[in-house]
Amino acid sequence: PPPARAHWQHRLAERGVDRHLWLLTPALLFVVLLFLYPFCYGLGLSFQPTEGGPFSDYARFFSDAYQRGTIWTTLGLSLPAALLNVVASVPIAYRMRGRFRGKRLVTILLVVPITLGTVLTAQGLLNFLGPTGWFNRVLIALQLTDEPIRLVHNYWGVFFSLIITGFPFAFLLVLSYLSGIDPTLERAAATLGAGWWQRFRTITLPLLMPGLATTFCLTFVLAFSVFPSAVLVGNPAGETRVISIAAYQAAYEQYDYPYASTIAMIMGLIELVVISVVLFARSRLYTGSTGGKG
Repeated sequence: PPPARAHWQHRLAERGVDRHLWLLTPALLFVVLLFLYPFCYGLGLSFQPTEGGPFSDYARFFSDAYQRGTIWTTLGLSLPAALLNVVASVPIAYRMRGRFRGKRLVTILLVVPITLGTVLTAQGLLNFLGPTGWFNRVLIALQLTDEPIRLVHNYWGVFFSLIITGFPFAFLLVLSYLSGIDPTLERAAATLGAGWWQRFRTITLPLLMPGLATTFCLTFVLAFSVFPSAVLVGNPAGETRVISIAAYQAAYEQYDYPYASTIAMIMGLIELVVISVVLFARSRLYTGSTGGKG
């Protein structure tokens, strides 16, 4: 190339900019068109209420106890569900690290709920846990209860749905993080007489903490945006009226799109706050490398 062009290419290369960065263009356009632009549009729309000043819809939401309560309802579902998914996936993923007969079959069974979808999962819960479902019929047949136990169309129906749909993601993420921890560290501790619990508590768990924090954040975001489950197996007008239902009603029942955008922005802010707290706690609990192989 000409000297001037070669000079600029050299200077850009020193800053990590070369022609290979053009390969990022499709991904960058995808992010801008499907994520960045809708977010900026919704943020701007939230400051253009039909009545009042730019912050009137935010004040309207937080001054309404019925609307404000959706925050605690959603957190009351998403936080325990995300925590349980992460905690339950650790021992299973820890055992799945080794080689044993039928490992592939067990893995497939654990991740099958990913293929079911929210609607099919809700239908299965209704058939199994409903008043006339298999679970209640077995309990009544065994005379363990006189009347069906209410496990759907309430908090528990949505909670079980979040567990079923969220566990495969948590399990696969935790398994990938565990697989990245060098097994020779535990072997070295075993040669020094450390038991499996001591090895797990002092070696594996600290190295796994960054991965657990990331897994919790991802599963929490997945659970916090719950909508179909809250309608199909919950009580959308009562104890499972989550914040996404409030946004839907504002947009498609009241046709108040600025107010719906405001609720969506509040959802994003709450998620950001929870994620920030988790990542801050992770940095306080453990700092250092993950001990991965390679």
